[in-house]
Amino acid sequence: MAVPWHSPERHMADLKEARVPDIGGFDDVPVIEVLVAVGDAIAKDQGLVTLESAKATMEVPSPFAGVVKELKVKVGDTLSEGGVVAMIEAAGDDAPAQPPAPAAAVPPPRAQPEAAKSDAPPDNRTAETAAKVEPVAVATQPDNIVRGDVTRSGDAVPTPARRLDADGLMPDKVPYASPAVRLFARELGVDLGRVQGSARGGRITRDDVQQFVKGALAGGGAVAGGGGGLDLLPWPKVDFARFGEIEVKPLSKIRKISGANLARNWAMIPHVTQHDDADVTELEALRVALNKENERGADKGAKLTMLAFLMKTSVVALQKFPEFNASLDASGENLTLKKYFHIGFAADTPNGLVVPVVRDCDRKGVLEIARETGELAKKARDGKLGPAEMSGGCFSISSLGGIGGTSFTPIVNAPEVAILGVSRSAMKPVWNGKEFAPRLILPLSLSYDHRVIDGAAAARFTAYLAQLLGDMRRALL
Repeated sequence: MAVPWHSPERHMADLKEARVPDIGGFDDVPVIEVLVAVGDAIAKDQGLVTLESAKATMEVPSPFAGVVKELKVKVGDTLSEGGVVAMIEAAGDDAPAQPPAPAAAVPPPRAQPEAAKSDAPPDNRTAETAAKVEPVAVATQPDNIVRGDVTRSGDAVPTPARRLDADGLMPDKVPYASPAVRLFARELGVDLGRVQGSARGGRITRDDVQQFVKGALAGGGAVAGGGGGLDLLPWPKVDFARFGEIEVKPLSKIRKISGANLARNWAMIPHVTQHDDADVTELEALRVALNKENERGADKGAKLTMLAFLMKTSVVALQKFPEFNASLDASGENLTLKKYFHIGFAADTPNGLVVPVVRDCDRKGVLEIARETGELAKKARDGKLGPAEMSGGCFSISSLGGIGGTSFTPIVNAPEVAILGVSRSAMKPVWNGKEFAPRLILPLSLSYDHRVIDGAAAARFTAYLAQLLGDMRRALL
């Protein structure tokens, strides 16, 4: 005769070890979350702990259903394949781990909003009675809810549902997120306590943090607080007509699109800007001389600009510093290094800013680049640029030299990791070792994604770029 499932003898006989399965050859992987507690009724394949290696986050599932009797690990411990995670009082082969209760046998639970939210037990069960907790079917409940029933003399007594999310599993309300996501949130100044997790069990993902920031940028109240969030106030609503005559002018489509992209990039990318100066005295003299020659030659009408030289020298700098010619993926864990060199340039149009892209600048001469930038700039002003002509860029240049300024902070054009800003060149006295001599100085402002590029690398990049602009012969080395 089979021993009844609710018998204590049966439970002692079915105490089993839950071990770490094959995790791809990783050893000593840190435990970052403990998803269950002693006494929890769990289902087969339910997560017990979460491990995070250098490349991935994974949950260790329970190989069988039952009741957690002992936890062998805690947050901060490490596990390898075959390591024991917990001791589980498992269901027998002839007794289902989650027996479906007849609909008439279990009366509908009474509304208990306060009890469901409390961390205290729902009744005054003794240790002997509490040992008889057995799991019931979860098919009739939402995926993130498990209902535990206490057996008293064979009668099923319903207890409040227990949520398998951050509130249910962590009474201290610690946000349910991996260290990588916590670091990402800290970089953006986001309070994870305000972010709603969308992954299993209420886990907060990187996408959840990004969506939270997008919602914050859209306005709508103080969406983060506690000193660690964005803490945005509602956008001020002012009746400007009370103060004088006004005119309401809707933004162009380009400005609406670019505005949303710029807001996202500024909020999501930790910007740092490196400033430097380039002596372009000889380069400007060469540019002027070549343009005079072109007026009389076969390339009549083609006009060399400083932008064309900047694009060509940028390619040489990107070849020397490949991490600048890269993109960081949405998870922030993988960097894609590009072997092609498509350079975008900011074009000012009546409808707003657009960024056409000149492809394969490493295979083109300065004159060809100048001709192509002129054609793309004209198409941009005429509103005839196609999507393909504004995609695939590796690195962008925003040149304000024709307008003015001494320096500025350009916003990185995601998914790129750097952008070069150029201001107006000016004649300045420069000490040459014997005397001050007039030199044409071009200000450079390099903004970069600090998650990918360190300050020292940015300083080396701008210094090398300044050397190339000072003597284009270096580009041949």
